[in-house]
Amino acid sequence: MNLKSLIITKHSILPGFGLTVGFTMLYLGLLVLIPLSTIMVKTVGMGWPHFWEVITAPRLVASYKLSFGASFIAAAINAVFGLLVAWVLVRYSFPGKRIIDGLVDLPFALPTAVAGITLTTLFVPNGWIGKYLALLGIKGAYSPLGVVIALTFIGLPFVVRMVQPVLQTLDKEVEEAAASLGAGRLQTFIKVIFPEILPALLTGFALAFARALGEYGSVVFISGNMPMHTEITPLLIMTKLEQYDYTGASAIAGVMLIVSFMLLFFINILQWWQSKRHG
Repeated sequence: MNLKSLIITKHSILPGFGLTVGFTMLYLGLLVLIPLSTIMVKTVGMGWPHFWEVITAPRLVASYKLSFGASFIAAAINAVFGLLVAWVLVRYSFPGKRIIDGLVDLPFALPTAVAGITLTTLFVPNGWIGKYLALLGIKGAYSPLGVVIALTFIGLPFVVRMVQPVLQTLDKEVEEAAASLGAGRLQTFIKVIFPEILPALLTGFALAFARALGEYGSVVFISGNMPMHTEITPLLIMTKLEQYDYTGASAIAGVMLIVSFMLLFFINILQWWQSKRHG
């Protein structure tokens, strides 16, 4: 190895790399790893039979079905309409575009409790929207539909903000080339545009799904919290804590933590796929 390669190797890392990485690991350890590890340690300490008994209780299984089902439906709705919103914001110019673009981030800025109260007020049987649903025999608030509505509201920005940058970077010349070869608008979208935005769309879907699974504040008001019907899993964790059943709360939290890690792994794979497609 010559002197030039030694100099390049020595200065290939920015100054302060070791210090900043050490601080980063310490920060993440104190705020993320240590708290999460205590949940797993407490869960392991309760024994497998007790753990299985807690996480398979009928009331908890019903909450799993509602939480996972409503989260999936809400994420799917956001995948469709989030793509539509991102498309409109990127491809068209119209008055009030900046206002609409800012409103997309409103669920990020709005406290979840405020969102829950607002949605409940709108969708109760005598609310502005709920009274029209009642005429159709549809119950908005205090039903599984209300849970889906709340989870859709808080998950929309994830899809829009993941798809929007990809649409902005798409080369218009590729679309023009497809049109010059005789492809229609729908065929161009399916064959040219959609494959490019699919990784970002799937990532947004997964992020919205993961966010919905852990949502509590906006759902607890509109759901009605009826056992075996409209109880979500995070609410049961809070119920266990209020009953001083810390072991049971840790067991439920452990299940949700495992699911969250699986979703995080899936999201990282999607982001790697997206970065690989875009070079």
